[in-house]
Amino acid sequence: MADPTTIRIPDELKPVDGRFGCGPSKIQPAAVSALADVASDFLGTSHRQKTVRDQVARLRRGLAEFFSLPEGYEVVLGNGGTTAFWEVATFGLIRDRAQFASFGEFGAKFAKSVAQAPFLGEPTIRKAEPGSAPALIAEAGVDAYALPQNETSTGVAVPVKRVAGADPGALLLVDATSAAGGLDVDVAESDVYYFAPQKCFASDGGLWLALMSPAALARATEIKESGRYIPGFLDLVTAIDNSRLEQTYNTPALATIFLAAEQTDWMNSQGGLAWAAKRTAESAGIIYGWAERSDVATPFVTDPGLRSNVVATIDFAEDVDATAIAKALRANGILDTEPYRKLGRNQLRVALYPAIDPADVEALTASIDHVIAQL
Repeated sequence: MADPTTIRIPDELKPVDGRFGCGPSKIQPAAVSALADVASDFLGTSHRQKTVRDQVARLRRGLAEFFSLPEGYEVVLGNGGTTAFWEVATFGLIRDRAQFASFGEFGAKFAKSVAQAPFLGEPTIRKAEPGSAPALIAEAGVDAYALPQNETSTGVAVPVKRVAGADPGALLLVDATSAAGGLDVDVAESDVYYFAPQKCFASDGGLWLALMSPAALARATEIKESGRYIPGFLDLVTAIDNSRLEQTYNTPALATIFLAAEQTDWMNSQGGLAWAAKRTAESAGIIYGWAERSDVATPFVTDPGLRSNVVATIDFAEDVDATAIAKALRANGILDTEPYRKLGRNQLRVALYPAIDPADVEALTASIDHVIAQL
């Protein structure tokens, strides 16, 4: 086999922008330029002052518009990313018992956090093998249900729907980290729709954002007032109070806030969530269609109804080395197509977020075909 790093893909085949990482994701050059334009007045300034609070307000306002936020819902934000929010929810949103849908790396991590919390009851964890997904089902005594809308590790996406027959007042917590901004959703079907901005919102990590229902806001207050110990950094009520002041409790990464606001405004100007979901569906149609026509590639998720429009996982035949393909692509400036490391499959994983042009996805498939022919 040829050294994959010596393969040269003709320029006319390559994507204009070769960034296909699932997070951190492609940040649009126009957003970086916009940040540079305000850098001297924005970066390195106090997050308690108007300059930064105006950008937090712009982001919160843009998200409310993008998701057609239902009456009474609020946009809440804090530092630490989705991993931190799992702990925030463990301390501040689950009264006693939770049920989880676990079908990949990230859904399993939240379930593990709750299972290890000594002040909570034993959770129910409904599991499915990678590439498929379980359903949440009503269970007496469960006060919070949780699922990922999109499993970033495997490329499986599921609908966001409340659990029929659940106990009155039970919350639905949706991890939308790689889904929010690229998959259609009715936020009213959830109580907490939370995510980080380093994927569809084309920013950097380190921030969590949550669209919270009145019931979830009330639950956070109820739990805090119960006297449960909650570390200050993970105090959801504190995050809610600070968000209403257009700020975070701890010092945030200012560039992250600005870039997320830029991407949100850009998507709103294009047509909002309906436009974004249509764009990712177009990209998904390109790459899955190519894989289905290929003699050596196939979509990893066999059920078309579960295939993600924002993260595509493509398996290859045994005689085609996906690792070599990824190395050749990287040597040609086409980046971050490697599979999720713990899945251990002979595959490529490709982000299809709204910032990624469907024409570049088409060019990616042509580049992969060229590399396979040269190996």
